[in-house]
Amino acid sequence: MDISYELITLDPAAGTPVLATDELSPSAVAALRDLLDQGESPNTVRSYRSAMRYWAAWFSLRYGRRLELPLPVTVVLQFIVDHGQRQDDAGRLLHDLPEPVDAALVAAGHKAALGAPTLSTLTHRVSVLSKIHQLQGLENPCVDGRVRELTARLRRGYARRGAAQPHAKPALTREPLQALLDTCDDSLAGLRDRALLLFAFSSGGRRRSEVTAATLDNTRPAPRSPGQPSARDEPAFVHLMGVSKSNQSGRTRADSHKPVVGQAALALQAWLDAWRAHHTARGLPPPEGPIFRRIRKGGAIAEPLTPQAVRAIVQARAALAGLDASGFSAHSLRSGFVTEAAAQNIPMPETMALTGHRSPASVIGYFRQGEVLGLRAARLMEDNNAEPPEPKKQR
Repeated sequence: MDISYELITLDPAAGTPVLATDELSPSAVAALRDLLDQGESPNTVRSYRSAMRYWAAWFSLRYGRRLELPLPVTVVLQFIVDHGQRQDDAGRLLHDLPEPVDAALVAAGHKAALGAPTLSTLTHRVSVLSKIHQLQGLENPCVDGRVRELTARLRRGYARRGAAQPHAKPALTREPLQALLDTCDDSLAGLRDRALLLFAFSSGGRRRSEVTAATLDNTRPAPRSPGQPSARDEPAFVHLMGVSKSNQSGRTRADSHKPVVGQAALALQAWLDAWRAHHTARGLPPPEGPIFRRIRKGGAIAEPLTPQAVRAIVQARAALAGLDASGFSAHSLRSGFVTEAAAQNIPMPETMALTGHRSPASVIGYFRQGEVLGLRAARLMEDNNAEPPEPKKQR
C-alpha cells in the first residue's frame, strides 16, 4: 500500500508554549492522571490511593523523610521483610516491622490492628507501587529479580503453613437465601430488600456495584411474543449490563442482557409498584433513575443505595434469619448463584452467560463446591442403591 503525505510545518500560535518531545506539559500530566483515574473503577482507584498512603506513611516512619519515586530496590525489599511473616526455629511467626512504627501506623489510621497484614494485602501494596512506577515511566524496583524471588518464596512459605488461601465468605445458595427472603415483609424496606436480593441472585449473581447501577432505563419489562403469558400475568424484565468488572469499557456484548424472571420479576414488580404508589400519594413525579433506594425513617424513598448499603442489607437480613451475619457479604449472592447452579447441574456455559465470567477458570472453583458432595467416587464403600444423606443446612 502506497501512502503518500505532505510534510506540513506551521508556526506555533501566539502565546502557545512550545513543548519538548521528551516530556509532557503540566496540563497534559493532569489530564493523563484524570483519564487514567476515570478509566478505572472507583473501587480500584480507592484501593490504589489507600495503598500509596500506606507506603508514604511507612516510608516516613522508617526513613525519616518524605517518600519520593522512584524507590530503590532495597526499600521494596525492606517493606516486604517488614510485613511478611516467617517462622523461626521454634515455629513462631515473626516479621521485622518495629513495634513503635507498627503502633504509629495504627494510631494514624493506616492499619486496623497491630501485627503483620495478610499476604494478599502485602502483595497488593507491592503491585500498586509497581503500577505507579509503570504509569509514571520510572525505573520499576518491583520487577527486580531480587524482589520477584523474595515474593515467590514468601508465597510458598505461606502456602506451606496453610496461610496463603483467603477465607472465602459462605455462599448464599438457595436454602440460606430463602431464609433471608423469609424475613422480608410487605413494608417498603421489605419489598425493596426482597427485590434486591432476588435481582442480584437470579440475574446471574450481580456484584454490589452492578446492583446499584440498575436503573429504570437499563432494566425494562421484557417484550412478549405471541402466545406467551401477558406481562400483567407474569412479569419479566431484561437488565442491560453496562460497565462491570469483566467489561470495563461498558460495550454491549452478546451476554449483556440479563433476564429477571420468576420470583425475581414478581419481587421487582412489587417494589416498583410500591415506589410508584409512594410517589403518587405524595404528588411527586414518576420514579426515575436507580432502582434500589434508601428508605428513610419517616418512610420516604430517598437517594440511591451505595454498594456498601447492599452489603449491609445482606448482613442485616442474615442476622434476622438467625444466620451468622459476619460470615456473609454482598459477594455471597454471586458465589451462591454459581454454587447453586452447579448443584442443580446447570451447564457451565449457561451459568457463565449470566454471571459474565470470561474464563471457566474463574467459575470452576464454585462448580466444584457445588458438585463435591455428589461425586460418586467418594461413595465407593456405600450401597449403590442407597439414597445419599440429606445435606446439612447452612447456618
